[in-house]
Amino acid sequence: MICALISCPCSPLIVAMQPSEALGIAAQVAVTLAGFAGIVVVFRPDSVHRWSPLDKLRLQLLLMNSAMPLAESLFGMLLLTFDSPPASIWRWCSGVSFSAQVLVFVYMRNPRRRLFTHADMQTVNKFLLYGIGFITTVAVALQAINFAVWNRFWPFFALIFVQLLAALAQFVRMVLLAPHESSGP
Repeated sequence: MICALISCPCSPLIVAMQPSEALGIAAQVAVTLAGFAGIVVVFRPDSVHRWSPLDKLRLQLLLMNSAMPLAESLFGMLLLTFDSPPASIWRWCSGVSFSAQVLVFVYMRNPRRRLFTHADMQTVNKFLLYGIGFITTVAVALQAINFAVWNRFWPFFALIFVQLLAALAQFVRMVLLAPHESSGP
């Protein structure tokens, strides 16, 4: 009987999630993933300074994909706290997110230049790398469109969602895969 009530389109139990709630939950998930990164570092056999360049890149991706959604969520919540939130709130959020992503892309540069050997590159899951890269590129393009045209919440939240999924994928890989042994230059 309860399932019938909840699935009924006219049910008062179905309420749309507000942007502030979605951003708050995303911020909590981002903090949790960043905390899990600390746990991964503690339980690895070597210190971070002795990790292979590939494992350092994975940790950096995990931290970036946790910190960015946290900062974006907090910025969105900050703008929502104004007595009268700006009419272009999601345009501002997407503009800041797009700018931050460009800075991250410039900062990360080409990971192949990080002294990866051919053997190191063979261990990379190409489907995961290119899949997440493509989805992230689409989400960043949505930020530019949202800034220029739409001013909607969903494109802004889509980028946060994609970043959290990428962080989750990196976390699972770091937990399940053994530390990568670099084969030398």
